[in-house]
Amino acid sequence: MVRNPAIPPESFDEILGWLDSNRDKAARMYLQLRDDLGKIFRWRKCSDPDGLTDEVFDRVALKVHEVKPTYVGDPRLYFRAVANNLIKEEQKRVGTKVSLSVAEPRAAEHTDEEKLAADREECLRLCLQTIRKDKRDLILAYYAKDKQAKIDHRYELAEQLEISIVTLRVRVYRIREKIEECVLRCLKRKAEEK
Repeated sequence: MVRNPAIPPESFDEILGWLDSNRDKAARMYLQLRDDLGKIFRWRKCSDPDGLTDEVFDRVALKVHEVKPTYVGDPRLYFRAVANNLIKEEQKRVGTKVSLSVAEPRAAEHTDEEKLAADREECLRLCLQTIRKDKRDLILAYYAKDKQAKIDHRYELAEQLEISIVTLRVRVYRIREKIEECVLRCLKRKAEEK
């Protein structure tokens, strides 16, 4: 994050004075507060915990002269409230952007899925060629249509073959089992070749 150049140099001293009147104790509190805020930002999975911690101190530095006189309680709670607001802003900002580091693996995964689908299709085509023509024609016809047309077409196939619909389903099931075994063997060979 870019530091704000409008922050007056004396505001750091004012922050330390607000944390504690003892300068050494205030310095230790300042360092502990920086560490705590960094942990909060990391725990909330913010993209730049150190930059956001700096931003908290920059924002407090701009307001410290207004807030300090009227604030009651532990000033570290004010810093944490500013940090919570920054987290909300960061989440809104991140929600509108897509990280290239996140997008690249998804593209790679998508490519792997496309490659697997292409391999399956090629294996299916090869395996269909290994079965007898009448069985190949039957299974292709069985899966040729969609929805109601598919149902009607399957009854027509059963009538043409002069068999019951149950017998047709059993025949297709047996053909499909052999094709599935063939496709699995083919995919396994392809995986071993890589």
